[in-house]
Amino acid sequence: MSEFVGEQGLSAAELEDLAPRLAAVHQELAEARRSGSLAFMDLPYQTAALANIRQVAKPLLEWCWEFVVLGIGGSALGARALHQALCSPQYNRFNMARRHHRPALWVLDNIDPDNFFGMLDGLELRRTAFNVISKSGSTAETLAQFLFTYQLLKGRLGEAKARERFVVTTDPEKGNLRRLAVQEGFPSLMVPPGVGGRYSVLTPVGLLPAAMVGIDLEELLAGARFMDERLKSQAYQTNPALCLAALYYLFARKSRNILVIMPYASALTGMADWFCQLWAESLGKKQDLQGREVWAGTTPVRAVGATDQHSQLQLYMEGPQDKLITFLEVGKFQNRLEIPDLFPEMEGLHYLGGQTLNGLLEAERQATTFNLAKAGRPNLTLRLPEINAFTIGQLIYLLEVVTVAAAPLLGVNPLDQPGVEGGKQTTYGLMGRPGFESQRREIEEGPPPLGKYRIS
Repeated sequence: MSEFVGEQGLSAAELEDLAPRLAAVHQELAEARRSGSLAFMDLPYQTAALANIRQVAKPLLEWCWEFVVLGIGGSALGARALHQALCSPQYNRFNMARRHHRPALWVLDNIDPDNFFGMLDGLELRRTAFNVISKSGSTAETLAQFLFTYQLLKGRLGEAKARERFVVTTDPEKGNLRRLAVQEGFPSLMVPPGVGGRYSVLTPVGLLPAAMVGIDLEELLAGARFMDERLKSQAYQTNPALCLAALYYLFARKSRNILVIMPYASALTGMADWFCQLWAESLGKKQDLQGREVWAGTTPVRAVGATDQHSQLQLYMEGPQDKLITFLEVGKFQNRLEIPDLFPEMEGLHYLGGQTLNGLLEAERQATTFNLAKAGRPNLTLRLPEINAFTIGQLIYLLEVVTVAAAPLLGVNPLDQPGVEGGKQTTYGLMGRPGFESQRREIEEGPPPLGKYRIS
């Protein structure tokens, strides 16, 4: 607020002036939810779907040592975020007994051939299950990964055994993956109609991988339901989603076009990455709902405390006044690590003795927020009392609703992504997919690159 950061901040009056619009946004979201266009908002209540997930997971757990997600974007980031937040950072390296006889989880979300083959090369394929995830069933990267791994497994294990090692998560009725699931007899789970990929973490897209590594699905959904109750208020003062959406919108109007999300917990790094996709793809739009060119959106950037105090913070402190920083604070960590007092004669070490890593991390967070404010750099903090399935469920649901609440303020559709469709279609053309010949011709007949600027 302006009383802390001066003219670079917001005044209470600016928030109050927006209050009627925020109440209208709340009503718009409620109506959209009733109509089914915001189907992700009902996911926390679809607990019956958990039985289907467990039905698929149970036979896999009898033999599976490695569980591999083949997906990209919203079909990968949520699963990785849950795994990183709610499992040990060494989880994949633990033996089966220490993992409670659950598999390691690998999320392969890129088609870099060296990385992809390198990851596969280290797996015991007889003990590996592959979860192929695509809402549309036509994602080129995911289909290519599937084709490669399916052929690899058929060659190594035989066709029958290869079939047993795939699970498909896709649209309930249409698309190439649904057709493959029926044709090849793969077990399958559905992405509910009306739920887009980047809003799908609380569907089987995120929940099957979570179930495989032992994350408490009921607690995850309970946390989301708890947050949903909090978001029923029309007043921004008591509705954290409306409040956050308002802050992000008002600061964007002040040309703070970079939104930094900086957890002071390594376990939340994946959550920050997940949010970056959610925010960027939902709100970065050329046109508003009336078809006018508005070039909306702010650029999300992930940082991690305390690591990025030693890389990005200098820019945030003294660089352009174009950033709003959201810190994620954790009240209580699972471990409390005391720093020993080993060299009392050295003043530069002695002051740390008898303190904790927890206390040092918190001191650095407080120091960072204070000095940013002192320098006129606006920032805000979201606090999780601790990291568990319940609080992560709350955080996921909150950030999803913040995103769709910001959309009416910007006047854009948060559920489409027209800016990436052109690239997809041109890729189809370059790869020879029938029906996309004109896209191939367009790029082949376009102006050649300026070789004089090429560095090789």
